[in-house]
Amino acid sequence: MIRIEAQPWTEMVRHACATYPDECVGVMLGAGEDGVKTVRLVLPMKNVSPGPKLQRYKLDTNDLRAADAEARRRGLTVVGIYHSHPDSDAYFSETDLKNSCPWYSFVVLSVRKGKFDHGTSWLPDAEQTAAEKEILVTET
Repeated sequence: MIRIEAQPWTEMVRHACATYPDECVGVMLGAGEDGVKTVRLVLPMKNVSPGPKLQRYKLDTNDLRAADAEARRRGLTVVGIYHSHPDSDAYFSETDLKNSCPWYSFVVLSVRKGKFDHGTSWLPDAEQTAAEKEILVTET
């Protein structure tokens, strides 16, 4: 299960809507205890995917390293990555799966016509061949 506190959730949704019609990407920082990951802070990142960003995102590895350093500085860990799906459902695509990491949660935000619609969270398996839907709890 992943629980996202109110402030980070608001920032994630705002970021997804602000980058529409392109996909956004960001890093979620928090902590895990008793099988529950709690997101306490998000770091919006630049989508560095070459070409159109309507259906793709790419997170710069240097940005991910910087996010990891920031997490450690704050006594947190990187618990996952979030990105948006413009004018689409919040599913975990084959491309998402191929580019995933099995130790992270992946939150996908559906944005339709510039407005937030819904979100889901996914846990890829170690082989990156399948992803299981994760319980997502958001505070508002």
